[in-house]
Amino acid sequence: MVMQDLIDADNNLTRKELVLIVGGRSLSGPIINAFNNTCKTIYGFGQQFGGAVRRIITRNLCRF
Repeated sequence: MVMQDLIDADNNLTRKELVLIVGGRSLSGPIINAFNNTCKTIYGFGQQFGGAVRRIITRNLCRF
């Protein structure tokens, strides 16, 4: 019965219902962890790519 008081006939949100809405902007641990892992992956790729370029330029390649 209380929810019916908050919703008008057209299923639009009323002012009372808009005030009750909470959340949506918080940074949680998993989001920060995923961002951190993405940064580590990009950094590691840059290190590997830079090392490969340096070895090619100096012609210091490993022979099989």
